[in-house]
Amino acid sequence: MVCALAAAVCFGTATVLQAVAARQAGTGGGGEAALLLRALRQWRYLAGLALDGLGFLFQIAALRSIPIYAVSAALASSLAVTAVVAARLLRVRLTGTEWGAVGVVCVGLAMLGLAAGPEGDREGSDTLKWAMLATAVGMLVLALLGGRLTGRMRALVLGLGAGFGFGVVEVSVRLIDSLRPADLLTNPAAYALLIGGGAAFILLTSALQRGAVTTATAGLVIGETIGPAAVGVIWLGDRTREGFAWLAVLGFAVAVAGALALARFGEAPASDGEAVQAVGPPR
Repeated sequence: MVCALAAAVCFGTATVLQAVAARQAGTGGGGEAALLLRALRQWRYLAGLALDGLGFLFQIAALRSIPIYAVSAALASSLAVTAVVAARLLRVRLTGTEWGAVGVVCVGLAMLGLAAGPEGDREGSDTLKWAMLATAVGMLVLALLGGRLTGRMRALVLGLGAGFGFGVVEVSVRLIDSLRPADLLTNPAAYALLIGGGAAFILLTSALQRGAVTTATAGLVIGETIGPAAVGVIWLGDRTREGFAWLAVLGFAVAVAGALALARFGEAPASDGEAVQAVGPPR
């Protein structure tokens, strides 16, 4: 659980940097890929990516030792980290309700830490590996076409897509049982991890810059928690400590609910000169 929390700290801090960079990169033409390329020219976005890389290493370590549902809830809690970092570094003022939501997230994670058992002992089937690859490709198509979406559902679709992409990454890490180059080249999960992660970053960058980002943040949290958790329990054998299943379910629900209560930390400022009202979603 320590590695999962360390990953959340890295992702949550990176969000503060990436959200500002994504909004500043919003001017200019081109589609979603062009938006990402402009963001990559900003030092804040690059610093955020470095923290994302460190967080990903912690995430891998966590997924190799505890169930996916515990890791998913911990990663969703990076919104609480984002809120605290924004309050300290960017002088964002948190309301009493929002500080309460941060506390709720911590309580939920504590419940999960007490209830979580070891990671599941089932090996993922070839069907599951190919399903993850198909999902990743679908999210990549959505990322490339996301700029054409219009209407009130746009932010939710982009947020859910980013969440599903990050969820594919979580599951794929568990489906890679050998790091030998020959094995990686023949494992669909390895390609799912790369494609899903790339698609999720493009979708997230678009969600940060366009639309009702609080809605996108809610979609992101839901997409990256519920699906991967279900896959871990149903297909990979993730379990809780004997007699603690109820506490794990309650802790998962409490942690995710607390994260959703902080969904307003999905909107970046339009420029450095403005007072920072909120920052971007986790990652």
